[in-house]
Amino acid sequence: MRTNMEAAPIPPERSSRSIEALRPLPRISVHGFYETETVHQTMSLAAADRRMAKVAMRMTRGTIEDAASLFSASPTPNLIVLETSSDPATLLVRLKPLAEVCDASTRVLIVGHHNDVQLYRDLMRNGISDYIVAPVDMGDLVNTLAGIFVDPGAAPLGRTIAFIGAKGGVGASTLSHNVAWTMSNLFQAETVLADMDMPFGTANINFDQDPPQGISEAVFSPERLDEMFLDRLLTKCSEHLSLLAAPSMLDRPYDFSRTSFEPVIDVLQRNAPLVVLDVPHGWNEWTRSVLADADEIVVCATPDLASLRNTKNLFEAIRKLRPNDKMPYLILNQINMPKRPEIAPDDFCEPLTTSPLAVISFDPALFGNAANSGRMLQEVDPKGQIVDILADVSHVLAARTPPKKARSGPFAKVLEKLGR
Repeated sequence: MRTNMEAAPIPPERSSRSIEALRPLPRISVHGFYETETVHQTMSLAAADRRMAKVAMRMTRGTIEDAASLFSASPTPNLIVLETSSDPATLLVRLKPLAEVCDASTRVLIVGHHNDVQLYRDLMRNGISDYIVAPVDMGDLVNTLAGIFVDPGAAPLGRTIAFIGAKGGVGASTLSHNVAWTMSNLFQAETVLADMDMPFGTANINFDQDPPQGISEAVFSPERLDEMFLDRLLTKCSEHLSLLAAPSMLDRPYDFSRTSFEPVIDVLQRNAPLVVLDVPHGWNEWTRSVLADADEIVVCATPDLASLRNTKNLFEAIRKLRPNDKMPYLILNQINMPKRPEIAPDDFCEPLTTSPLAVISFDPALFGNAANSGRMLQEVDPKGQIVDILADVSHVLAARTPPKKARSGPFAKVLEKLGR
C-alpha cells in the first residue's frame, strides 16, 4: 500500500492524473471521522468522485473516542477513516477503546499530523491498513482507498455464503433471501444475493421485483462481465441489498459446465463484502464447484428421514470436496408441524456429529404472509422470535460479533500489546 510519508501534499494536477487509471471502488461502507475542516473537504471531494460512486460514505466530526462510542452500539463499516492529531507516544493507547468494538473485517486508515516513520511502522505492525500525513488532497485519499480495496494481488473482498436444501421444499431459498436481507440491514454492509436457480428461482417474487436482466446474462456472456456490466444486471432491493435475479423462465434448457458460475462469483466478490448464493437443490458439476469454493455452506433440512439421509450424504460429499475446511452449518426448518411425525433435533443431528446453527419452528402464517406480499419476515413481524434467530445466524455467517462485546479486528495486536 502506498503511504504519503512526505510533509508536502501531492499537487492537484498530479493527483488527478494519478487516479485516472484506477478501477471504481467496490460496494463498501466507509465512515470518516475528521477534526479539521480541511480533511472534511477532502473527504467530501473524494466521496463525490466517480470512482467512489458505489461507496456508501458517512462523515462525522469527531475524535477516536467519538468513533469508539458510536461503534460500541452499532456495527462497524468496511473502513474507518480517522483524522487524529494525537502525539505518536499516545496514539496506540487512544486506539484501544476503538479496538475493542471493531469487527474482524473492518479496516482502518489513519490521517495523522505527525510525519513519523517509526509511528507508521508501529501502526502497520499493529494491524492498521494505512497511515497518511495531512494535509492530504482528494487524489491522495482515493489512491489510498484503492490501495486497500482494489489491489489486484489482495484477497477477494467478498465473503461467499452458499445455501442449499437437503431436498426440495425445505425453505432454503426463503432462508437465504431473509438472511441476505438481514445482513444488509443489520451490518449496513453492501450485500448481493445471487439466485442461481435459473428456471424456478423465487428471489424476484420474494422481493416483489421484476428485473429485465439478471444472472443468466452474466453466465451466458462471460466475455462482457466486468464491474460496469454487473451494475446493469443488479436490482436494488433495499439500501444495502442488491439482487442478481434468475430469469425463472423455461424458454431454454439450463445446462452448465463446472466453471460456468466462476466468473460471476469472482466479480461479485470483488464488488461486495457479502455475497449470498441461493443454490438450487441438485447435484451436478457446477453445484459441486460452487459449494467447493464457498467460504461458508448452509444446508437446510426438515426433520424427516429423507432430509436426514440427504443431509448425511451432503455432509460426506462436502467433506471430501473440502477436506481442510470446516463442515457446513445446518439449519433445521419447519419444526413442530402439527400432526406430522418428525425426528427430534437431537436425534437428527446425532448421526451427523454436529449441532444445528438454528432450529426454526413451523409458522405457515408468517412465512405465507411474507411470501405472498413480497416482503421479508422482519418486515412482517419485526419483533418475532424467528427474526432474532436470523439475526444470530447472520452474525455467525458474516463472521461478525454482536455489538457491545469485545471484537478482535484490525486492532487485535493493539489489544494484545496494550494488555501486557
